[in-house]
Amino acid sequence: MGRMTERRPVEPPASRWMLPHPEDADSDGIVAIGGDLEPGTLLAAYRRALFPMPYGRRHVAWFSPDPRAIIPLDGLRVSRSLRRSIRRFEVRQDERFAEVMVRCGNPRRPGGWINPRFVKAYERLHRLGWAHSVECLDDDGQLVGGLYGVRIDGLFAGESMFHTASDASKVALVALVDWLNDTDGRLLDVQWMTSHLASLGAVTISRDEYLDQLAEALQP
Repeated sequence: MGRMTERRPVEPPASRWMLPHPEDADSDGIVAIGGDLEPGTLLAAYRRALFPMPYGRRHVAWFSPDPRAIIPLDGLRVSRSLRRSIRRFEVRQDERFAEVMVRCGNPRRPGGWINPRFVKAYERLHRLGWAHSVECLDDDGQLVGGLYGVRIDGLFAGESMFHTASDASKVALVALVDWLNDTDGRLLDVQWMTSHLASLGAVTISRDEYLDQLAEALQP
């Protein structure tokens, strides 16, 4: 993967909202409903172990699930077939962020939730240097897989991934983990556990353990 141009992210104005504590979450992991998707609000939320998803047509819900799924940076499972797939794609970073996000938000995908409001909000974070994408291209230069998320110090909060070619999203994940290991990454958050993530080495930890790891990851 071509090395991303290293630049210090720009800190936006602080959020005007007082975010609740993650332990205020209900049984669905929802901590609060409302607020906005301004860059300062998003960064404050990730620093507080929260992440947003749409709630109804107009609102935003803030989640802190317990347990929380993470991928240990020394625990990614790379099968023999996946190692072969790595050679099939060209991997880039931060070149097609908006396109990756839109593809992740394809409404025909099961559970698709990434709407234009979220794309616009995370594009702003990307321009400020906080949100990143990893892209997989085929031999024709077509985007066939990728992922995106938010990097704050040693935290990478993975948001979503997609693929239209076999193993393309997994290859993007391998590249992401390599980048994090090369740049003092300490915590790869993947929110909720799925069988797909479990097959790649994801594990679940308690909210208290996540808060401990997050605090360590956010140390400069």
